[in-house]
Amino acid sequence: MSKVLARKGRWAAYKLVLMQAVAALVTSIIFFVAWGDQYGQSALAGGLIAVLPNFVFATLAFSHTGARSSAKVLKSFYWGEAVKLLLTMALFSLVFINLKVVFMPLFVCYTLALIVHWTAPLYFKQS
Repeated sequence: MSKVLARKGRWAAYKLVLMQAVAALVTSIIFFVAWGDQYGQSALAGGLIAVLPNFVFATLAFSHTGARSSAKVLKSFYWGEAVKLLLTMALFSLVFINLKVVFMPLFVCYTLALIVHWTAPLYFKQS
């Protein structure tokens, strides 16, 4: 039973990450069409910086469920959040060091992906 609950939670989180990825991809395409290659790549980098850590968090955080493993659930959420923050910092560092980015599309796409995450309760039915 707990494996089923973990799977349901993980798939709900993956659905949210997919929504973030779609929003980031559409925004990147808009920047690419409207302003060119460098703007599109910068927006795509910003979207990836938001989406990849959230995917890792969803994978780690929903690895355990159930009353018997409540300590493991709490530990996996803390561990997932720590990895997510470290991965976000590392990705921002890698992008700023290795790519020639335009800051406006990078941060617009990053912020848009975060807004999709924050407004998730509006999209998903509560049961």
